[in-house]
Amino acid sequence: MDSLNSFVVFVQVAETRSFVAAGRQLGVSASAIGKSVARLEEKLGVRLFHRSTRSVTLTAEGMLFLERSRRILAEIEAAEQELSQASDTPRGRLRVSLPLVSSLILPVLGEFMRQYPDIELDLDFSDRLVNVIEEGFDAVVRTGMPSDSRLSARKLGNFNSLLVASPDYLARAGTPRTPADLLQHRCLRYRYPNSGMLEKWPLQQAPGEPELQLPTSMICNNIETRLCFALRGLGIAYLPDFAVRDLMAEGKLQQVLAKHMACTGVFHVLWPASKHPSPKVRAFVDFLHARVFPVSGPTGKPARRAASH
Repeated sequence: MDSLNSFVVFVQVAETRSFVAAGRQLGVSASAIGKSVARLEEKLGVRLFHRSTRSVTLTAEGMLFLERSRRILAEIEAAEQELSQASDTPRGRLRVSLPLVSSLILPVLGEFMRQYPDIELDLDFSDRLVNVIEEGFDAVVRTGMPSDSRLSARKLGNFNSLLVASPDYLARAGTPRTPADLLQHRCLRYRYPNSGMLEKWPLQQAPGEPELQLPTSMICNNIETRLCFALRGLGIAYLPDFAVRDLMAEGKLQQVLAKHMACTGVFHVLWPASKHPSPKVRAFVDFLHARVFPVSGPTGKPARRAASH
């Protein structure tokens, strides 16, 4: 422990450039600081400081030793914090931004509240690209690859999106067999809130064919509206598989142009980067990772699937 104290004294002197100031910070005399530095130099066999009546400066060896000492003390502090947080009960206000996929997220959030009653959830449902740090969010759930180096990320899973319509609509309007057939159909579209642009449907066409200018019968910025209108026979919608899987199994929706669609993506939970996130953030990230997208794989073991807007 005496060696650890020597590291602390050395770093304090190096940062304050003064035995007196270092002693004041550590609550000991300048003489005690000087003796501690002298013992350390004797033990190491090098001179760490150039001393004069007016200044204390690091030697070349001292500068090298300072870098190592800071890393050692930071690791010790991190270990102490990690151990102290390990026993902490997750609690407090947790501000989270989530995409407009309430049917997928809400049941999981209900389970989370039941398991962590001391956490107060403050939820913001929006598909806009929030500024996590500047807007004070503890965590966000979003699609796409993370691009902000200030954020930590954990992959929740992959998703597929499908073109679907009701049997009633297809009976009246016909089932499209090629992407070009969509030009004769009513298309229920999604608009990105940040750019105002319409979402493109990733239709696979023959090389050289121009991009289809799809007819649009309705535009919105959420899943629920497109799903509702598709169920009522008002057109074809491009929707994530989690939103339509049960309805397709019940025969209320049918997939179209499956061979002409190839869209996969990824869902992440993001939070401000930190070596030691708070217990409430750790609990939230772990809970979502375990419960939002579990499905049965071919072996019967849990697999993961995620969804977009």
